[in-house]
Amino acid sequence: MEKTVAHLLAAKGSDAWSIDPGASVYQALELMADKNIGAILVVGDGVLVGILSERDYARKVILLARGSKETSVADIMTRDPVTVSATTGIAECMRLMTEHRFRHLPVVEDDEILGVVSIGDVVRGVIEAQQFMIEQLESYITG
Repeated sequence: MEKTVAHLLAAKGSDAWSIDPGASVYQALELMADKNIGAILVVGDGVLVGILSERDYARKVILLARGSKETSVADIMTRDPVTVSATTGIAECMRLMTEHRFRHLPVVEDDEILGVVSIGDVVRGVIEAQQFMIEQLESYITG
């Protein structure tokens, strides 16, 4: 049976940090640094409206010589991010991340944010699944 996003969240926890779209990019970066995260969900009126990553900051603020204290999160966030559900398989997460070239997937069901999975979480899940398969095969062979 393939591991799902629910398995990943059970292992890592379901903390999902968010910020209002009207907040400054500087405030978002402070929160990201404090929580040691590479992306933050953008939630307006209780609904996921975007995601802001370190890559967004580098490309849309620094390279354009904008000020992080004067620029709002809404100005540079990725709108309507791709999301997954708790039942999504890790292979599908890997496919989405590779195809769209991002490293974080919000986990949402019925407009409720359940967490965020990163490329590191997905890779760890793949490695654990492969290790389990190897152990099962070894057990069968030596059995």
